Amino acid sequence: MIKLGEYQELIVVKEVDFGIYLAEKKEDETRILLPANQVPENIKVGDTLEVFLYRDSKDRFIATTNKPKLKLGELAALEVLEIGKIGAFLDWGLEKDLFLPFKEMTRKVQAGDTILVSLYLDKSRRLCATMKGLYDLLELDSPYQVGDQVEGRVYEFSDNFGTFIAVDDQYSAMIPKFEDCSYLKVGDIIQARVTKIKPDGKLDLTMREKAYLQIEPDAEKILSVLEEYAGVLPFTEKASPEIIKRETGLSKKAFKRAIGHLYKERKITIIGDKIRKI
Repeated sequence: MIKLGEYQELIVVKEVDFGIYLAEKKEDETRILLPANQVPENIKVGDTLEVFLYRDSKDRFIATTNKPKLKLGELAALEVLEIGKIGAFLDWGLEKDLFLPFKEMTRKVQAGDTILVSLYLDKSRRLCATMKGLYDLLELDSPYQVGDQVEGRVYEFSDNFGTFIAVDDQYSAMIPKFEDCSYLKVGDIIQARVTKIKPDGKLDLTMREKAYLQIEPDAEKILSVLEEYAGVLPFTEKASPEIIKRETGLSKKAFKRAIGHLYKERKITIIGDKIRKI
């Protein structure tokens, strides 16, 4: 059975000037073209080849050895290339762009947006993108704990529940409806703090500034990290956000705020590119 939107091992049944034809079995009438510019060297009739199957611009079955950014059953963040009369077209790494119908959008999108989508087969058995139903595809076993700073992508809004976020484009999370997210749009990347881990593993997040509550625990965390570094931290707030996050678990903003607090409390001193515990 030919499986659109998935990888499949097929047999080379015929060689032509413009590529090779593939089929599940040598005797099958359904044959799928792999264009010449993707045919591996030294391939011959009878060999098997793993390919991804989709439809070309003329709606014919076609195979590719290129790796798409998305296949059936997966989620991916894809860039919107252009808006057409009946939908948008997304870059998914193949020659033919991926179509996102207007009816499959949860909010309007614009060219240049990067949005989270999944793949489905429409009534005509064509592969299309959808922004709907992503909630059930996100994972629940995130590595994060309450208080962790995370990065996520907005993928849907709900008047009843809040703003749905895909942390790391992978894990299920939500900002509850009592927090104002009206300035956000689908596709936005946000920095947030985990406030709760539900029994099923979903995360509750907040973007609200609570410096007066966060600053003390953040400062204690830095002091703990300083202890691990024998009292001298080999970087300051000028370090990259990636280094700060990796070593302390804090965002650069939270780290800078906590460092300022410790400095005023005379618990640390900053010398050059190092922080030293007093």
